[in-house]
Amino acid sequence: MPRVAAIDCGTNSIRLLVADVTKRDDGTSWLRDVHREQRVVRLGQGVDATGRLAPEALERTRVALVDYTAILRRKGAESVRMVATSATRDASNRDDFFGMTTAVLGQPAEVITGDEEARLSFTGAVGDLEPEDGPFLVMDVGGGSTELVLGTWDGVTASPSAAKSVDVGCVRITERCLRSDPPTAEEIAAATEMAEQVLADAFAVVPVAEARTWVGVAGTATTIGGIALDLPEYDSDAIHLSRVSMDRLAEITKNLLSLNHDERAAIPVMHPGRVDVIGGGSLVIDVVGRHLSGIGELVISEHDILDGIALSQL
Repeated sequence: MPRVAAIDCGTNSIRLLVADVTKRDDGTSWLRDVHREQRVVRLGQGVDATGRLAPEALERTRVALVDYTAILRRKGAESVRMVATSATRDASNRDDFFGMTTAVLGQPAEVITGDEEARLSFTGAVGDLEPEDGPFLVMDVGGGSTELVLGTWDGVTASPSAAKSVDVGCVRITERCLRSDPPTAEEIAAATEMAEQVLADAFAVVPVAEARTWVGVAGTATTIGGIALDLPEYDSDAIHLSRVSMDRLAEITKNLLSLNHDERAAIPVMHPGRVDVIGGGSLVIDVVGRHLSGIGELVISEHDILDGIALSQL
């Protein structure tokens, strides 16, 4: 039973999973969480406008990575894989990031393509779902990009058949379009148009009409799940595999875009680092949902790219 560590460094957050991996005789793999943690460091702060990682964003990320490295070593991880996604793919000074991660972790982070990000997210997301409910459309709305991946799961192997990553995420769409607090009707219209235009590239590659089950992963989706359940505090166990109807999704999105910062911050399940960008992320999810005729709900999964990164080390 190897113990592995996975680190996912995205545009908005950096997350750690330390887990024991069990390979069963039937070929299935099972992860037992030893430690799972998320910190919002906003690595992609201003990248869309400047093309560079801000020094203060790099420092926030470094501090979190120092702590994560100490944790995974203390927990006895035998291997570690750190994956960096949208913000570092886009930054002209990404060598500063790589130098920092090598100095802290002892090995460089891997910058993966958007399509690889989608495949890892799919593998992590579908493991607790019933194979007969496929094909599955897994959606990961990050800070700078959104991944859509369609595929099947036979109980042993996750098999993506089409995947596409596009440059629209909760941070990017907020910085470009949703500058007022709360955003104006004109800003919301501009954000919706941007999401539709960018996501069109994903819909051209991923045949979403073939999906029978729509799965949302990562912080925007799980926050929506917590809001839909009206939880008094964030509860991963309650949110995992919960379901949000299309009508409820549209209602939550509309409400989030109508609230100001303090009102969003007062939502019990809201992570402080997500307050400024949750409206934009919800809008992206809602736009995807409008293109899924025949699917009446969004399934929320707490398992995502972190789990896929851990399993990839077998």
